[in-house]
Amino acid sequence: MKSTGIVTGIISNLVTVRIEGHVSQNEICYVKLGDERLMAEVIKVSGKNAFVQVYESTRGLKQGDTVEFEGHMLEVSLGPGLLSSCYDGLQNNLKTMSDVFLKRGEYTDPLDHEKKWQFIPIANVGDRVIAADWLGEVKEGWLPHKIMVPFAFKGEYTVKSIAGEGEYTIDDQIAVLTDAQGEDHKVTMVQKWPVKVAVGGYVEKPRPYRIMETGVRCIDTLNPIAEGGTGFIPGPFGCGKTVLQHAIAQQGDADIIVMAACGERANEVVEIFTEFPELIDPHTGRKLIERTTIICNTSNMPVAAREASVYTAMTICEYYRAMGMKALLLADSTSRWAQALREMSNRLEELPGADAFPVDLSAIISNFYSRAGIVSLHNGKTGSVTFIGTVSPAGGNMKEPVTESTKKAARCFYCLEQARADRKRYPAINPIESYSKYLEYPEIISYLNNKVNPDWVDKVNKAKNLVLRGKEVAEQINILGDDGVPVSYHEQYWKSELIDFVILQQDAFDKIDAITPMNRQEFMLTLVLEVCDHKFNFPSFEDCSAKYKEIINIMRQMNYSEFHGGAFNKYLEQVKNILSNEQ
Repeated sequence: MKSTGIVTGIISNLVTVRIEGHVSQNEICYVKLGDERLMAEVIKVSGKNAFVQVYESTRGLKQGDTVEFEGHMLEVSLGPGLLSSCYDGLQNNLKTMSDVFLKRGEYTDPLDHEKKWQFIPIANVGDRVIAADWLGEVKEGWLPHKIMVPFAFKGEYTVKSIAGEGEYTIDDQIAVLTDAQGEDHKVTMVQKWPVKVAVGGYVEKPRPYRIMETGVRCIDTLNPIAEGGTGFIPGPFGCGKTVLQHAIAQQGDADIIVMAACGERANEVVEIFTEFPELIDPHTGRKLIERTTIICNTSNMPVAAREASVYTAMTICEYYRAMGMKALLLADSTSRWAQALREMSNRLEELPGADAFPVDLSAIISNFYSRAGIVSLHNGKTGSVTFIGTVSPAGGNMKEPVTESTKKAARCFYCLEQARADRKRYPAINPIESYSKYLEYPEIISYLNNKVNPDWVDKVNKAKNLVLRGKEVAEQINILGDDGVPVSYHEQYWKSELIDFVILQQDAFDKIDAITPMNRQEFMLTLVLEVCDHKFNFPSFEDCSAKYKEIINIMRQMNYSEFHGGAFNKYLEQVKNILSNEQ
């Protein structure tokens, strides 16, 4: 029997319900408003009262309206047809909507139940299988989409029957599995899974041991991210967070891309919808959208749905990871996800933490980031979920709670700097503040030295030191002036500028420079370091010949304000006369 309840209080999207029966945390329910049924989620239970957050506008809702509890958490449908699709946080298919905006109480099916897929069996009758084992596959675009034993199945099963090769819909029976008690279970191509529970079905989750190439030099060369790793990109508005994520999506070494636009402005979401279908995948030459799923919740949608969007995106990534694929999740922006958590926490009148965010904000972020990783499957294959989120700190304050909490969870920190963006040095990643903790992993060091160059990590550290030293001397030159520091300081400054212009800056609109494979990055960095190692011997004034001493004295007399006047020509003639007999 499903539990029911009566509405007793309403605060925006937060509704208080008096329960008749039993309910659980994160359970889905429907609030009846006339002929409409509004989806909601239980976020707190206190005695006979449940606090539910409604995923829709609650305008017109009143005390006494009835509520029906479903007995399960928010779930997503997993099956063929996820790629090339656009969903909101509740997995409503935005391409099949009847209007530009979903009407209140209207929910669309995420998958096409009429389309037929060419099924090829993998398992055989009599095989012993467990959750997430592969039963067969269909072609989703050009990628092999594995049909698996549902993740919810517990224990070991025997394959009683398996469908032969042919065309089937996602609702057709493709296998019958018998459990240890002799009970039969029918399996189709589609299954459901709660978004706030991590998908299992793997043997172990080892530490990352290889990097994910992004084609972006300031990431791959100086601060690489591991396959199955985590990273985040904080920065003020207008510094290029979204553009950098789009570059990583197009160029990253991943099989599946999931873009989660969480609380983004509508114009940015429209840009994703219009540009992604036109982007060419540099790895395959096909359309990038063919291996991409987009989850979007604009900032004008209810905060409850905004919070759900990142969990929906992560669950889809974990689903493809169980197929042995490399999934890349890009969330923009996790700050607005945290703001949704803050709004709900404030409405529940919970004890506020820093900047009124929930006290357990750090734990929530860490728990979510921990769902990424590389895994070993039961059949010996590996799959991975690499997660890169953006953070939009208010006023560019890198000490605010969301940035600080994310720093504790993510292993890579790509700090976008306003000053670099103002100087048009893109990507505007600050090479000094940014870091990758994966460079401390012995597995990653060994991988890079074997794949790229035997001394690669040492070269990277050397380049970082040159950039750091260049920044330090630049500050001294700025304070003391050009003549107030030795020539060696200028040498160090221009070495760091050489690394900046050649390695760190990258033209995303140039066909050659937009994506740089690791072999070319190794060549570029080695060449730049060879130039930096060259010894420049500048003669002192006393060692100069008499003629050059005279030229130097003339240059010292020159006034910069006279460069465009007639006096400059006078100085030029003096120098010409001195050099008339010199080669």
